[in-house]
Amino acid sequence: MRAGIPSPDLTWSSFSVGPLTVHTYALCLLAGIAAAAWLTSRRLTARGGHPDAVLDIVIWAVPFGILGARLYHVLTHWGDYFGAGQDPVRVLYVWEGGIAILGSLIGGAVGAWIGCRRTGIRFWSFADALAPAMLLAQAIGRLGNWFNHELFGRPTTLPWGLEIPATNGAFPDGVPDGTLFHPLFLYELLWNLLGVAVVLVLEKRFGLRWGRAFGLYLVWYGAARVWLEMLRIDPTSVTPLGLPANVWGALVAVALGVAIVVVQGRRHPEPETSVHVPGREPRDEVDGEPAQASSSTAQPAGAGSSTGPTTGAETPPGTDAPTR
Repeated sequence: MRAGIPSPDLTWSSFSVGPLTVHTYALCLLAGIAAAAWLTSRRLTARGGHPDAVLDIVIWAVPFGILGARLYHVLTHWGDYFGAGQDPVRVLYVWEGGIAILGSLIGGAVGAWIGCRRTGIRFWSFADALAPAMLLAQAIGRLGNWFNHELFGRPTTLPWGLEIPATNGAFPDGVPDGTLFHPLFLYELLWNLLGVAVVLVLEKRFGLRWGRAFGLYLVWYGAARVWLEMLRIDPTSVTPLGLPANVWGALVAVALGVAIVVVQGRRHPEPETSVHVPGREPRDEVDGEPAQASSSTAQPAGAGSSTGPTTGAETPPGTDAPTR
């Protein structure tokens, strides 16, 4: 067998802590979520947002994102759960892998919109702060695919091919033992890390606000997914017009990202002076002073945000949830 990138022993995919079984895949997802929340909070607070605003939004966005990710995966891999001889109860076994990032964007956007409405933060302001953090989270989360021996592509002779044991259920028929495969998880991980730098640089260079940084994220990530999906050997079972559903989803993400950049650029050529919905600004912002991010000048908890439903506040422009 040619030397390549080794896959971890499957014993690393989970471990026990007392009566609990901890799945490495889940730890990678949680680490990604934590990193994204930290970076988003730093960015939004630096722009005048209340330090607790991101947490108030995340508690809505994460559950909706996980639900959307799982539903999208199940719908695009219907035969794996409801086909002949399959156990539909496995739909609930999230720890086995099988969540779709493109689906998480839909569900997460719905949850974030709800959270933004409750906290008084503009949806697009939050989305811009989140853009590079999403790429960071996705890069960390892809390590979970490595531990689960999943998300590998076609056979390759490249020196960085991924070693997959022939006992893997996804190992293709007719392929000899010892074959190396494209490490798609690694390709996406590296692409996402590069994307963090690209979004930060272009955001600063062109002053991307009002959702345009998030639009750039959609274009960057969607373009990579179109290519990566073409290399997969476990395509979705739903193939409209002969293309896997994930390719269509990625193309929609690219088109939506371009539309956001163009439309929001025309609607809001002016600089973004506040991340808050009009009427929901902190007191110092209303008085004509920028909201301070430092703890020494921040408003007491509850002064800059509200956890109750918005009443009479202007709805932030363009709050439709992204679609795949």
